[in-house]
Amino acid sequence: MKPQLLKISLQPMQSFSVRFDIVPYFFNAFHFHPEMEIIYIEEGNGMQLVGNHLQYFKPGDIIFLGENLPHLWKCDEAYFMPESSLRAKAIVIHFLPEAFGADFFDLPENKAIKQLFQRARLGLSIYGETKSAIASLMKSLLQHKGTTSIITLLQMLDVLAQSNEYSLLNSEDNLNIQTEKESGRMNNILQYLFDNFSKEIDLETIAAIARLSPNAFCRYFKQRTKTTFSSFLTTLRIRHACKMLIETDQAISTICYDSGFNNFSNFNRYFKELMQTSPIEYRKRYHQMQELS
Repeated sequence: MKPQLLKISLQPMQSFSVRFDIVPYFFNAFHFHPEMEIIYIEEGNGMQLVGNHLQYFKPGDIIFLGENLPHLWKCDEAYFMPESSLRAKAIVIHFLPEAFGADFFDLPENKAIKQLFQRARLGLSIYGETKSAIASLMKSLLQHKGTTSIITLLQMLDVLAQSNEYSLLNSEDNLNIQTEKESGRMNNILQYLFDNFSKEIDLETIAAIARLSPNAFCRYFKQRTKTTFSSFLTTLRIRHACKMLIETDQAISTICYDSGFNNFSNFNRYFKELMQTSPIEYRKRYHQMQELS
């Protein structure tokens, strides 16, 4: 995709950025920046797009993004309602490895961290005891200043480098990182899809949003996402169905139609292809895991 370049502002006498955002909602344009990013979602639910990986985010999620990896977080529709009292909260760290010195991460002692940076190019979702440890360190980092803050960040990177409690969000094969600034065409497409995926979306309509002919739009979308528009839309709808299966007790048929499918057998087929299980088994496994935790 063609994301927008975002320039991270550092305060004077600051080699990296850490902040605690408390906002009505997250809705960043699909963007990238040369700084690496670690984000800890304290409160908030919605859709997350990292590279070409699409999934819902929830409180407790920690994601590590490598340099120039495009990303977007958009809260659920309820956060955008005029009367909403919901809040989204996140601790966000941005840093450039060069801030520690040109050759610092080439030192033999830092080999594992340098390998971590390579993995982070694909996006890392952190889980398990590592997630708890990183969340604690990120909270403490908000209180630290001076050398202590640098030590805490390095401690955090060391914990991540020594852990195998992560999942890669992309593969080298499906990742298409762009580093050029473009108009908001792709952001307009994404915003329209996130707002309207539960409705019928025909090719002519979405092509018009992009100001392209249908054929040109299909080429444009596949070139930038390495997937077809129909596959992306289906994934978006299935991700929404997964969220509804674990957060509500609605009938599966209701979730099917509310997610934008007009055929129950197609819904089941696409769900199994993406999630490797049926909707009813997905819901059952989730509740079983909750009972064990």
